[in-house]
Amino acid sequence: TIISGAPTASRDMLVSTPDRHLVFYGTETTIGDQSTQDDMFIRFSDQENINDYTPTAVNTAGTQRLADGSRIVGAVRGRDAIYVWTDTSLFTMRFIGPPFTFGFAQVGTNCGLIGMNAALEVDGAAYWLSDNGFFRYSGNLETMTCLVEDYVFDDINTTANQLVNAGLNNLFGEITWFYCSSGSTIVDRSVTYNYA
Repeated sequence: TIISGAPTASRDMLVSTPDRHLVFYGTETTIGDQSTQDDMFIRFSDQENINDYTPTAVNTAGTQRLADGSRIVGAVRGRDAIYVWTDTSLFTMRFIGPPFTFGFAQVGTNCGLIGMNAALEVDGAAYWLSDNGFFRYSGNLETMTCLVEDYVFDDINTTANQLVNAGLNNLFGEITWFYCSSGSTIVDRSVTYNYA
């Protein structure tokens, strides 16, 4: 069902918890006008009201434009923040309450997300695949050392980046990224990291 008053063109969306705002990423600056879609613009609804996106003095709806990157690639809900990746950077989005609703902080550069589904959060840490390495954020940005990094990045199809998916096997403490090799347009490779 189309939500009344909601943006009509966005790159990604999710519901923030526990505050319950509907958040649109890479969305329109003018609601209903798809020609105003800005790939770096964030818009969120009033708390528990998915039909109200106009910021006023008596609601918690609002907007924010991120400063580093050319497009928002993806967002993941974490334990204490929402992680928002652009093509070049990582931002955190934390609920702080009125009057600003959310606080935004850039916590990493040169660590953008390769594809919309290439990140996940487990045990308070975010893990993701960038176009130049593997990264982790748990309060500090870390480049993850990887013995097979050259093997992965010498043979990955970066034009099929939206097919990269991160999966969690928490029974064995493993994160697996599924991706396309350079000569393929379907997922035919995987690389696994044991975070335990």
